[in-house]
Amino acid sequence: MFRTLDDTIMVAPQIGVDAVAEAKALGVRLIINNRPEGESDDQVPGDAIEAAARAEGLDYVAIPVSHAGFSEPQVEAMRAALDGATGPVLAYCRSGTRSTLLWALAQSAKGEHPAVLAEKAARAGYDLAPIATLMDMLRAKA
Repeated sequence: MFRTLDDTIMVAPQIGVDAVAEAKALGVRLIINNRPEGESDDQVPGDAIEAAARAEGLDYVAIPVSHAGFSEPQVEAMRAALDGATGPVLAYCRSGTRSTLLWALAQSAKGEHPAVLAEKAARAGYDLAPIATLMDMLRAKA
């Protein structure tokens, strides 16, 4: 269920409360929820995931991303969350794609090379092509 992007972050499709303990067992210290509340009837509410994370001693942050796209505040929030993490991170959304794309944008904003990020994402089964131009722009501004 969890897909490794690198040694600092994994991504996943929608997780359940039971996945929190599994994430902790893998060393995760922060869970990032990139899914807007109420996106689908079958999604586990973010507050339930947050409560489970806190009960396990994990940090939790919500940075919801809709299908409308990414904003600069979302990229900055992801960057801040990743920079402030005290260990490995698990980010999730409906499929893991938005979490992967937001991670790549945040890393590009820190100056990481888009080709390196694209390779990491591809190994996990995700395609960064839809945000390639944006990654280049963010890296140029770093």
